[in-house]
Amino acid sequence: MDTDSLRACPRQLYQRIPNMRTRTRVILHSLLLLVLVVQVSRPVCVDVPSETEAVVGNPMKLTCISCMKREEVNAETRVDWYYIPPDKESIPIYLFDGQPRELEGPWRGRLMWNGSKDLQELSISIINVTMNDTGTYKCVVFRQFEFDCYSPSVTNSLVINLVVREEASDDTTALYSEIMMYVLLVFLTCWLLVEMVYCYRKISKSDEQAQDTATNYLAIPSENKENLGVPVTE
Repeated sequence: MDTDSLRACPRQLYQRIPNMRTRTRVILHSLLLLVLVVQVSRPVCVDVPSETEAVVGNPMKLTCISCMKREEVNAETRVDWYYIPPDKESIPIYLFDGQPRELEGPWRGRLMWNGSKDLQELSISIINVTMNDTGTYKCVVFRQFEFDCYSPSVTNSLVINLVVREEASDDTTALYSEIMMYVLLVFLTCWLLVEMVYCYRKISKSDEQAQDTATNYLAIPSENKENLGVPVTE
């Protein structure tokens, strides 16, 4: 290495310091952007099974979800809810055909529409559940899609076997699942924070080493710099 190359070293070191600082800012900005993207991300339709146990006097949601693979496609949706008594024909209890409507029967005045605006969730809720509400419920979803050349239709159905109890039973599985979910969430959050701190400290340490190297080099007298020799390998 000649004298000109040695004199160029401080300049290269000082050029690396701003680059490292810029890299640190880019990492922090990327993490902030990732957090914002997660917050504003659109919800995803998930087919969740309905609860099957209700308590007397409490409201009960009968969940019916029919996900559309392509949300941008226009579709005319009709939903029919039925109650199926043992060894008898189905009794229509609720209808959605552009507007929710209660039908005549013992459930009139106790049913409430609980669907979503995009009509992927088509649930209803029973207000003030009684023991007579025990039985089988059926949700039938009819969709008529609108394309330029043709209009296909799809019909899906969901059966819910509802059991009404006088007192709520202890659901240990749901309790354990909720606890594990919160534990996993806390663990992932702590792991992410540790990784961020580790990366930040590693980059800061690299910046400090570069600054120390540049400072030590500048502290060498100029006559000694010219006499610096570097072994040459063949």
